[in-house]
Amino acid sequence: MNYRTVMVQLGLDEAPEPRTRFALDVATRFEADLVGFCAAEPHASIAPMDGAIVSAELIRREGEEIETRLGEIEKAFERVAGGGASASFRCMVGDPTRLFAEHGRAADLLVTGIPKKGARDTAHTVDLGALILAAGRPVLVASGAEQLLKAERVLVAWKDTREARRAVADAMPFLARAGDVLIATVDENERARSKESLADVVRFLKKHGVAARSECLLPADEEFGDTLSTTAFEIGADLIVSGGYGHSRLREWAFGGVTRRLLDASSVNRLLSN
Repeated sequence: MNYRTVMVQLGLDEAPEPRTRFALDVATRFEADLVGFCAAEPHASIAPMDGAIVSAELIRREGEEIETRLGEIEKAFERVAGGGASASFRCMVGDPTRLFAEHGRAADLLVTGIPKKGARDTAHTVDLGALILAAGRPVLVASGAEQLLKAERVLVAWKDTREARRAVADAMPFLARAGDVLIATVDENERARSKESLADVVRFLKKHGVAARSECLLPADEEFGDTLSTTAFEIGADLIVSGGYGHSRLREWAFGGVTRRLLDASSVNRLLSN
């Protein structure tokens, strides 16, 4: 398996260049096409009945502003990505999370990042939780600094679940190129079972030429997601691979503690699959 098309989401209210460079480096590494993507929608405006016309006019104006900004972001993307045959751009007015998930059908890997402080309005930014659960593609969440991803050392957060198995398979292009891959789980009074599943994953990865090893971490007072970030720092990993665990409840995406902690861990890159 290899990534043939990488699609990167760019925020309407953020500088597009850093994330474009981040994604371009990933695409170049795998000789993949790069697709830039940006979408946003006007803010919903609630107005008194006699102000309905004024409200509609404000939405129309904001829609025009969004279209102008989308054009600016496209030009910035083209300046960085080169505008060659292997790079293209998609932009539209609409729900950014829903549209990015839908257009992810055209890619092997989706790249996004943590919205910058003050830019967390979901009318203009992607809801990471909803995206991971809806996309059907691995989602690479760049670190806050959006520095180029080395992935020479990778930490895989292992739990014997469908999501974790999917994440390992989806991350294979990165894992196959890494010099050190640590498969880590937490011992939850099932050490024999944990060791058995870890051994199977290491064996599976080695069959694919991955330099994998395993470790069963002891439970700590901190959340497992925090333990993973700490372990990644200790081994010098700049990529954590994990399943994205969640479910839909009353039309809202709800996440378990590990996934939420990883989404908040902006100091490291994270690849999540559901």
